[in-house]
Amino acid sequence: MKKIAIILCFVAFSAISAHAQIAGDTEQPLPYKVNNVELKDLNNNISKLPFFGERNIIFFYIDPDKHKQNEGLTYEMERRHTATGPNIEGFGVLNLKDTMIPNAIVRTMARKRCEKNNAIVLADTDRTLSRAWNLGDCNNMFVLIVVNKAGELVYCKKGELTQEEQDEFFEFIEAYR
Repeated sequence: MKKIAIILCFVAFSAISAHAQIAGDTEQPLPYKVNNVELKDLNNNISKLPFFGERNIIFFYIDPDKHKQNEGLTYEMERRHTATGPNIEGFGVLNLKDTMIPNAIVRTMARKRCEKNNAIVLADTDRTLSRAWNLGDCNNMFVLIVVNKAGELVYCKKGELTQEEQDEFFEFIEAYR
């Protein structure tokens, strides 16, 4: 009887862990509280994450070496207006510490793109965000992140998302829009 109880506990724990991993590639299980961090805007001025604690936020933490890693997903998000709504705002953060491309070139290209689409893009020059939020290694990664209004990291997925993961994400994000 004890063996059955232990096995059932193990199965239940495994299911809970698997659910947490669907939405998270972090060093600790999701959700967990995070703090706003100071990064830099594209003109190298200190800036905090916009809308933090005011709205749910969705953003990409991108190594510029892999900026096209989830290109299909980003186009689909734009088409669906996933990052805009009464309760959600979206933006981008460039992981400049891990790129091989000179930071000045990345910033210039990002400024030009922002002029076209009015996007908000910040720069992380020393892995401030990944360290502060225990994201682990984000080198060569396109990281999709969602933080709720209460300041909890509720979704974090690194690298190329499969079609199944994209479908799960679009279903997941509806509760935050």
